[in-house]
Amino acid sequence: MTSSTSNLGHAHSRTSTTPESVTETLQVPESPNEKQAGAEVPKGIQAVKKGRDFWLSFLAMIVSIFLSALDLTSVGTALPTIADALNDTEGNYVWVGSAYALSSTAIMPLSGSLSDAFGRKPVMLVSIALFALGSALAGAAQDMNMMIGARTVQGLGGGGIINLVEILISDLVALSERGTYQGMIGLTWSFASAIAPPIGGALSDRGRKAWRWLFYLNLPLTGMAFILVLFFLNVRTPPGTVKEKLNKVDWFGNLIVICGTTLAIIGLTWGGIRYEWTNKHVLAPLIIGFALLVAFGWYEVKVPVRPTVPSDLLTNRTTLSAILMTAMHGITSISILYYLPVFFQSAFGASPIRSAVDFLPSALIIAPFALSSGFIVAITGKYRPVNWVGWALTMIGFGCFSLLKADTSTGKWVGYQLIVSAGSGLVFSAPVFPLLAPQPISRTAAALALFAFTRAFTQTWGITIGSTILQNKLKMNLPASYLATFPAGHEIAYAAIPGIPKLAEPLRTEVMVAFAESMKVVWQTMVGISGAGFLFSLLMQEVEMVGVVDETFALQARPEKETQNNPRDAEKAVPPVES
Repeated sequence: MTSSTSNLGHAHSRTSTTPESVTETLQVPESPNEKQAGAEVPKGIQAVKKGRDFWLSFLAMIVSIFLSALDLTSVGTALPTIADALNDTEGNYVWVGSAYALSSTAIMPLSGSLSDAFGRKPVMLVSIALFALGSALAGAAQDMNMMIGARTVQGLGGGGIINLVEILISDLVALSERGTYQGMIGLTWSFASAIAPPIGGALSDRGRKAWRWLFYLNLPLTGMAFILVLFFLNVRTPPGTVKEKLNKVDWFGNLIVICGTTLAIIGLTWGGIRYEWTNKHVLAPLIIGFALLVAFGWYEVKVPVRPTVPSDLLTNRTTLSAILMTAMHGITSISILYYLPVFFQSAFGASPIRSAVDFLPSALIIAPFALSSGFIVAITGKYRPVNWVGWALTMIGFGCFSLLKADTSTGKWVGYQLIVSAGSGLVFSAPVFPLLAPQPISRTAAALALFAFTRAFTQTWGITIGSTILQNKLKMNLPASYLATFPAGHEIAYAAIPGIPKLAEPLRTEVMVAFAESMKVVWQTMVGISGAGFLFSLLMQEVEMVGVVDETFALQARPEKETQNNPRDAEKAVPPVES
């Protein structure tokens, strides 16, 4: 590695010198406001040796991200059962998923800011505790209002966990060797997301009360993660008084983005389901929400000394490419998890547990390919080919999905799943590398917070796009006499699916064919979005990945026995990079 890269913590520029890499120089490790305020640039140091504390801390992160991903996607399959058990007669079940998505997305920028000010460990512990509290309340919910409130609390914890795990990995492992560990995180998230529908389906088929274990099973695992983080995550904490740390947080900027995100997601959740898209109850939150997000962008550039989203994250073409790819992947990946089980239950007439079995090809492929993408980047030192191949496979796979019919053979729909899941798995972790490679280490937490926020926010878009298309196409394709049996304002798909196996012929076949034809448009839309992801991947350049971590938040090495009597030697456990 060249000296200019090694001394990243001390320099204001970096040049990649590998033959295949372009030359890319960063002149902005600090924002103009930070320079004006005399902000200190963190030093880059070599990460400590990966001993017991590292691996136990990493295990805690694996368990935490597994739980957060599992809870985000397992509830979808169980929604009809939960709505029935809690006597939901007003169609509020949609908020069981949306409340979690809303709160987890809105909290991500703030959790990143708080971790920069107060340290990673306290924020991680609070996030795990909130997730556990929300899980307990959701499992004990007696009505839909209590369930929605519990899922909101759970989402606050889940969003913090997702964000902090990404940030902690960057604190513990240098980007140049992070491929393996990023792949393990991707493997865990993808595996949890893939097995979530089968778990949700299995518990749904066990009766009106079994679904509560979707939430209760979180408690022992969150307890284990909390204990591991408390005792073994021995990371450094930024110095300063509480008042000084509070002043480091961009409170007003975070307030703007939380309000904007909340209103936008409310509009997206209601649009086309509870109200028409032209209804004031949809337009008002959507317009105000997106106006606030635009205002947030202007404010971040102009006002705060330490912005939540530094402007140079969006002016570097490689980092911007990663953010745009993440947005497209958020939309396409959630559509696989949410709408493939819907297709199986509607077009094939499968039960929840049978649809979970039919989903196994995706469950068995997404996770290994997410892991392999990290290994490939770690071995080759290049991230562009993995992203390109991943997007190409995703696009081809969705194109194959658009050929699915109610009578498609097993071999075809299994093969189609393998293609799209392989592509989605490859792209899951790969954008992290172009996201961070061009940026100084002082930008890591802000970049990863934006990365997590973008993925979570666009997953909400993915759910909304799919449900809107499906709802509108079903109104066109289903028999009018059958449509008249459903109350106006309800989402037809979830209301219709449980009753399909009980329909008499030929109505049953007509309904199944209508669902298959309606889902075709969802898959075709995902082909276009995957194509946009591929085009965005062409923007990125190959930039050398640094081999240092941020001194401010690095894992501290425990003094070895032979150095305990010599403080000067003990200090050498984490040697700084020389200037």
